[in-house]
Amino acid sequence: MKLTTLTTAATLLASTALADIETRTVSFENQGVTLSGTLYLPDGHDGTPLPTVVVTGAWTSVQEQMPANYAREMAERGFAAFTFDFRGWGKSGDLPQNVRFVESPEAKTEDISRAFEFVATLPEVDARRINGLGICASAGYMVDAVSGNPLVQRVGLVAPWLQNEEIVEAVYGGTEGVTGLIAMSREAEAAGGQIIPAAGPEGAEGVLMPIGGYYYEADRGAIPEYDNQWNNAGWEGWLTYHPADNPQRLDKPLAVVHSESAAIPQGVRSFLSGFTGDATMQWLEDVTQFDFYDNPEDVERAADTVAAHFRAGTDS
Repeated sequence: MKLTTLTTAATLLASTALADIETRTVSFENQGVTLSGTLYLPDGHDGTPLPTVVVTGAWTSVQEQMPANYAREMAERGFAAFTFDFRGWGKSGDLPQNVRFVESPEAKTEDISRAFEFVATLPEVDARRINGLGICASAGYMVDAVSGNPLVQRVGLVAPWLQNEEIVEAVYGGTEGVTGLIAMSREAEAAGGQIIPAAGPEGAEGVLMPIGGYYYEADRGAIPEYDNQWNNAGWEGWLTYHPADNPQRLDKPLAVVHSESAAIPQGVRSFLSGFTGDATMQWLEDVTQFDFYDNPEDVERAADTVAAHFRAGTDS
């Protein structure tokens, strides 16, 4: 692997004034289901096909949350950008059997793959210069969707949640905790689903994320568009998904932005240790997982790194 590690100082360069953007609501189909998306374009775009970035966000998220923040950043830097709601989330249609709010790595990876096919047909998109940007949980889905995909040129990951069995057990209560959640998942699936709140006040019971911060603050992630729902039927698929163990499948140049203060940095190190391609690694200091979602300074620094990575492919 050729690994380039950027220093924190490299991201502190003054940013140029950022332009306004234009957006257009679009939709596309996957397995007979309509998915809702948004195309972001630089202000005053003249119709010339642009290098493009498909942006996906954290688990349980909708496109108006952190995906929109990064899509705007990409459009402000001269790219077209595309966000969408996965099947079973936001304004998109359901998963099979009318299921919603299941964090399904398989289904979400399929949706990303179909999104690449869709954007390649848009007149505003240069189909030779399409890139993928995955944030948090969707980093693994994005890697899966771009690997071996001839439509995609490069991939960027911001605050990636790349887990393996060891990390899963450390986060979710050891072997006993994981086993219990998988049993809950199977019971919920057999019952046709079991929906609980995704986010709630710190210390709340019966909530996926009983924590303060991004998902529970109205001026951050608790926006009207956010479903704030979690289906316990999704636990098994999520807990048995181990993207940190499969870096060898990625055949695209990679850029990663993360922090030791954000979630599971050990997953990034594990992934990179087995990645044989070209990688740019940017470690930022004292940046939390939620900071990467919407803190303007940190979002801009992460966007600068991945945009430079995507431009390198455009210029080659």
